Amino acid sequence: MKRLLLLCVGLGLVFSLSAQTVEEIQQSDNYLWGTGNGTTLRQADNEALASLISQISTNVSSQFEQVLEEEKTNGEIESKDKFKSIINTYSHATLTNTQRIVIQNEPDAAVMRYIKKSEIQRIFEGRKVKLLDFAQEAMRLEKKAQVADALRYYYWALTLLQSYPDGNYLTMKDDQGQEQLLVSWIPKQMNDIFANISLSVDGQQVDGNLKTVTLKVLYKGQPARNYDYSYFDGRDWSNIYSAKDGLGLVELPAIASVDGLSVKTEYMFEGEANIDSELADVMGSVTPVAMRNAYMKLDAKEAPAAEAEPGEETMLATSMQAKETNSGMRFLAGEMAAPYELTMRKVEDAIRSRNYAGVDTLCTPEGYEMFQRLIKYGNGKLLRKPQLKYLSYNGEITCRSLPMSFSFSGNRRTFVEDIVFQLNAEGKITSLSFGLNKPAVDDIMNQTAWGDTARQVLITFLESYKTAYALKRLDYIRSIFSDDALIITGSVVKSSGVGERQPLDRNVVKYTRQTKGEYMKKLEHIFAGNEFINLRFADNQIRKSGVGGEIYGIQIKQDYFSSSYGDTGYLFLMVDLNHPKEPVIHVRTWQPEKDPNFGLIDLSYF
Repeated sequence: MKRLLLLCVGLGLVFSLSAQTVEEIQQSDNYLWGTGNGTTLRQADNEALASLISQISTNVSSQFEQVLEEEKTNGEIESKDKFKSIINTYSHATLTNTQRIVIQNEPDAAVMRYIKKSEIQRIFEGRKVKLLDFAQEAMRLEKKAQVADALRYYYWALTLLQSYPDGNYLTMKDDQGQEQLLVSWIPKQMNDIFANISLSVDGQQVDGNLKTVTLKVLYKGQPARNYDYSYFDGRDWSNIYSAKDGLGLVELPAIASVDGLSVKTEYMFEGEANIDSELADVMGSVTPVAMRNAYMKLDAKEAPAAEAEPGEETMLATSMQAKETNSGMRFLAGEMAAPYELTMRKVEDAIRSRNYAGVDTLCTPEGYEMFQRLIKYGNGKLLRKPQLKYLSYNGEITCRSLPMSFSFSGNRRTFVEDIVFQLNAEGKITSLSFGLNKPAVDDIMNQTAWGDTARQVLITFLESYKTAYALKRLDYIRSIFSDDALIITGSVVKSSGVGERQPLDRNVVKYTRQTKGEYMKKLEHIFAGNEFINLRFADNQIRKSGVGGEIYGIQIKQDYFSSSYGDTGYLFLMVDLNHPKEPVIHVRTWQPEKDPNFGLIDLSYF
């Protein structure tokens, strides 16, 4: 804890500069400066900043070989405007690296903005670090078949590369230790990903005038852990659909044919780029890179029945039979699973027919309340006939899982989620949650030294946590935070972001501590102002503490979508599982990205 407090103090230090006059700065060769006038200080300040950016543009123009080459072909005026636009994308960073002198106050305000020439290269270095982080993250996620995440980070790295001085010559070591020229290597990596995606029809169903086609999405022969795409319905391109664990869907008029349907793999992720104002500015300034290999045709021939992945049957126990493990964890089959199978088939029929009469008799009061919230969440639809599995442990039954899609009128994205049910010994549903993807479950279940109870509780906890935000279960979230929980949120100084969305500047991240009451009040406001919230865990790493018994540190790469904003960042939770029925969060931190000074907050800080 002392280490974290020292860290926060260090981050909050402000170093004063010796006072200098306007004349001294303007006459020095160590500074670039610009002045501005206006009726208000804000207007004068903006004009001064624009003038300074123009000076920076002139100063660094020779370093941007890629942009200058385009002057020869695109026309001098057009290309110079583009170059200026690219330089302006650095303004968000320079806002915090520049100093300001008020020459004259309102109503005839005059302001000077200035920056040390030595600081300019540091601004560029920040962008270099970011784009290299993106490329390395993409390389890592591709190995996990997280197709959407890998393409997103590759394309974002390629976009930032266009705004980096001498970007044509920037290199990075690949996973084989070979130095690669990014300007050619990144497109090759993306094209390799496109070439290894295969789509096939997994089933079709018609409901009135609507045909729902379930897609099987494979990457290198295995289910793609995530995959974003759109399709051409004959008139226009659809909204973006997000497949999960190899399962996606297409919705067409009942009379339409799916054979030869044009599908476009999403790779730009322009909507999500708004989570980072620097990246969004660059994407609006550089020329988009068109990837022809992102387009493919769908074959209407239905895929063969899915085979179990290696290890799937032993994900949570040693056999699909009613064979007990040493701890009593077991899968149920045949007669032992029959009562739970009956409940789940009734639920499945109710969701498919949208006739929910009698579902309340299949649930406990709390379970029914969650069912109602789930059904109201995003026009939920059941996709295909599920292959349900029932795990029995400590008198509770976990049923995995019903695949469903969710869409929202105010958002151009459709999500696919696996709905996991908890049932009691009497076969009544006690709770529901959005399931983790298979790699996340595997990461936890492979930690055999932790014991079955800890692993099962960790999975249930993470799924419940994710679902609580989606279903806006404020009471549940309040119950899992300790009264003296340490809650730290990383944000950018002078940011006007909403909630956890913050423009990114790695030099001036401010860490703010909140009380449990402050965090809950903020969360209540966020819940009230959004039609939907969806959390996507791109990755998670869990470590057990060496002290305190069953204390675990959970580090999550989290994508946060809602109807009003989105963000991406690193969530850390320190969770106490000493009482498995009542997990408690003692620490919650959120960072927009890895801090250049200390990386990520983790269990070692506490």
